[in-house]
Amino acid sequence: MGYDVIVKNGRWFDGAGSPSSTRHLGIRDGVVAAVSAVPLDEDGCPRVIDAAGQWVLPGLIDIHTHYDVEILESPSLSESVRHGVTSVFVGSCSLSTVHAGASDAGDLFARVEAIPRKHVVGALEKAKTWMSARDYVNALEALPLGPNVAAFIGHSDMRAAQMGLNRATRKDVRPSDFELANMEAMLTEALDAGFVGMSTQQLLFDKLDGDTCRSRTLPSTYARSRERKRLNDILRRRGRALQAGPDLTSPVSLASLILGSVGLGRPTLRTSLLSAADIKSNPYTIRILGPIAALVGRLRGDLRWQHLPVPFEVYADGIDLVVFEEFGSGAAALHLSDEVDRNSLLRDEEYRRWFRKDYDQKFGIKVWHRDFFDAEIVACPDESVIGKTFGQVGVERGGVHPVDAFLDLVVEHGTAVRWRTTISGHRPGILDMLARTPGVQLGFSDAGAHLRNMAFYNFGLRFLRRVHDSERAGRPSVTLEHAVHRLTGELADWYGIDAGHLREGDRADLVVIDPAHLDDSLDAYAECPMPEFDNLSRMVNRNDDAVRAVVIGGEYVFGDGRADPVLGTRRTGRFLRAGDRPGR
Repeated sequence: MGYDVIVKNGRWFDGAGSPSSTRHLGIRDGVVAAVSAVPLDEDGCPRVIDAAGQWVLPGLIDIHTHYDVEILESPSLSESVRHGVTSVFVGSCSLSTVHAGASDAGDLFARVEAIPRKHVVGALEKAKTWMSARDYVNALEALPLGPNVAAFIGHSDMRAAQMGLNRATRKDVRPSDFELANMEAMLTEALDAGFVGMSTQQLLFDKLDGDTCRSRTLPSTYARSRERKRLNDILRRRGRALQAGPDLTSPVSLASLILGSVGLGRPTLRTSLLSAADIKSNPYTIRILGPIAALVGRLRGDLRWQHLPVPFEVYADGIDLVVFEEFGSGAAALHLSDEVDRNSLLRDEEYRRWFRKDYDQKFGIKVWHRDFFDAEIVACPDESVIGKTFGQVGVERGGVHPVDAFLDLVVEHGTAVRWRTTISGHRPGILDMLARTPGVQLGFSDAGAHLRNMAFYNFGLRFLRRVHDSERAGRPSVTLEHAVHRLTGELADWYGIDAGHLREGDRADLVVIDPAHLDDSLDAYAECPMPEFDNLSRMVNRNDDAVRAVVIGGEYVFGDGRADPVLGTRRTGRFLRAGDRPGR
């Protein structure tokens, strides 16, 4: 029998961490039919990919995206696929589109994930036909999916749908026994449909959009221990995962999530926490996360920290950046959606004193380093400030406080002031340490969200470049085989999905990478319009020479910077059901 696709002469990685070697892969009916040390018969094969001098590895897995809205409008998800990602997870951070209506979903997603509310509402109004998790899966599989999709069910989604968004975001309201039982039924039904688990959020600077409940925190933050325990017990019994974001300012929140994984006297709760980030504002905590995960493991738990393995560089248009939500004065500005009202606030001297006080706060856990000397202006109608930091601008204007320099420019130019800063991941040695830490999961790209703020669609390629460079320099942090395993098979095995491996009998999801082009182009800034979102110009990555071919479900879908016509027009990906994979 012949093959549908042959990938020959490449350095093959199986995704399990085994030694790599030159092999020839034959693909038939969407499955790897042969992994051969000798050339395969190419007679009659319609597509032969010569991977000489290149790497052939399982398609990369992105375990943390917010593609829940974009997938309904543009199911190719080409911005991830073009970088070798063949499987994505949706439903992160307690947010999913399974149960909430269009308007509530707009309030849940828009401000937290920086996706324009009208597009969230419009996409759901046009696409939503489902009433249950099972119907949702069927609706996804009716789309011409590009990559494979796995899903969490969102705690805030279930809570809002069952209690109503207003009641679900009030401190004085608890779900009735009937409502809680219905949330348990929603979770059980989602797990029966193959969802990998539930996501929840306790972080208090994720705020709602809209008018009804504007600036309240996400519904899951109002859940008390009884509600969380009843939902977590279902995950324990079923062996599914909890993805959670702790309230970083609350030791109780963090401790309860860490200890909740412990399996002494009860089933283990597999827990993936946000996040292992080497934040500039707190350079010491990062070193204890690995030992915490190891300790939980000794107590029969299973705890992982999600980690973005590249510098966390963000861009902002004016004051529109989620990190301002973490302190009172910033949240007060973002509460105002009207530009006139917001500018009036930003001019007010009493407000400025408040902002300066928040900015100068030196103690406490925080995400943003609050240093406007570490915030470079990259675009502004006043060209004299481009390339400078807000702190420098303040100095040049006679010693103006950095906060006032920032607010002056925002009032004068609004979102036309574009600036950038790196919040975490700035120390290469710490990144290398996390790459070696078993209690860390590589992912957390937030693909599909924060469209004007950041772009980490190619995080896997950037991680492989760092490992490859360290090998060539004679100071490897991990082997290349282990690095591939961390991005593929390790994640698939932990979540129990049929992905991440490239052996005979495995589903044929793979990427061919040219290591000679794992270069500085991976870091370059780029934007691209989104036709489905009124041509909103979003941040993207462009390093087209690095990825020579992407194959999903045995079909060639992307390569050398160009999408094949099949991508987004015929379904190549599928819904990945937890536990639905060949026995090994």
